[in-house]
Amino acid sequence: MKAFITFEGVEGSGKSTQIKLLEQDLAANAFSVVLTREPTGTPIGRKIGDILFNRSHSGMCPETELMLFFAARAQHVREVIEPALNEGKVVLCDRFSDATFAYQAAGRGLDADFVARVNDYCSRQYKPALTLLFDLPVEAGLARAGRRDAGLDDPSSADRFEREKLDFHNRVRQAYLALAGAEPARFRIIDAARERDVIASDVRREVMRFLSGPG
Repeated sequence: MKAFITFEGVEGSGKSTQIKLLEQDLAANAFSVVLTREPTGTPIGRKIGDILFNRSHSGMCPETELMLFFAARAQHVREVIEPALNEGKVVLCDRFSDATFAYQAAGRGLDADFVARVNDYCSRQYKPALTLLFDLPVEAGLARAGRRDAGLDDPSSADRFEREKLDFHNRVRQAYLALAGAEPARFRIIDAARERDVIASDVRREVMRFLSGPG
């Protein structure tokens, strides 16, 4: 089994902090690791991300948003993820296809069957072998995100998804939990409301168990 590991969660769940900590830990233990993220894991993806997350693009329709994420994923898989996996590296990816089902299918209300078909095409049917879902109430996550954004040189640069209504974020969270419930062998739900070091210990344990397992 190829070591394709994804980190997912609502806004402010701490997944991006935890994935960096895990990368450092794995590298220190002689693993060859590639840390990447969606949609900005390639130069083309970063340009797409500039469009997707810009708060001035509040009029972007859900279908445009979906296709931009898919365009970034197609490039990401072919340029970064597939080559790294073929070289036997551990790929840690901050968001992947589960985010599309949570944010665009459930959050935006787009057709999940259509999302699945196009995702299969763009992703070459690559699927994570292990997904860590960082779960906490959306109010807590948004409060965290707000504190983080307040520390930015330009707080207005914080992405537009954080400005969505609470109902949107709750739909996203419930969709993530439903995905995890449907695939318990792939998902590990991490209680993201705890202290950073406690969470990091859980993450390391789950990932090392996966990497040392059969196949």
